[in-house]
Amino acid sequence: MEPTPLTIIFYEDRNFQGRHYECTSDTPDLQSYFNRCHSIRVESGVWVVYERPNYLGYMYVLRRGEYPEYQRWMGFNDNIRSCRMVRQPSGGFYRIRIYERPEFGGQMMEFMDDCPNVYDRFRHREIFSCNVLDGAWVFYDQPSYRGRQYLLEPREYRRYSDWAAISPMVGSFRRVVDY
Repeated sequence: MEPTPLTIIFYEDRNFQGRHYECTSDTPDLQSYFNRCHSIRVESGVWVVYERPNYLGYMYVLRRGEYPEYQRWMGFNDNIRSCRMVRQPSGGFYRIRIYERPEFGGQMMEFMDDCPNVYDRFRHREIFSCNVLDGAWVFYDQPSYRGRQYLLEPREYRRYSDWAAISPMVGSFRRVVDY
């Protein structure tokens, strides 16, 4: 029996109206399928949508559910131009190490669960490097899972620019879990 493909549906208008496009794979350029994106339905899986082609620009991590308007996924506008699936960890394990200095220097703390306020747990407002050991994670530049998002998948990030951040400020982070 074949596994069900991961599916995301983009709609040009709010509340799942207008022209739509159903996507089941990573797509570096969605421009030919729709002009704007006001609502999204994630049927299965976890997806990252980007404001520019080729997985560039602001990113938004979307879990299974309905997003009837772009403000619901914290979007700044109706531009969605590329998307890709987030692969889930095989054992369901999540583990990340964060560091107060570049190149894994200074104080280190390991997490296996979500962190709604980095300063409350780590006592630093900045994360200069990290090592994602298991699972995918999202860094937010503000506490309580708000603000600009950065997807981090298993690998070493020697400095904050490695995850495409413009500053080391991380307010919160959480695991990318497909409920």
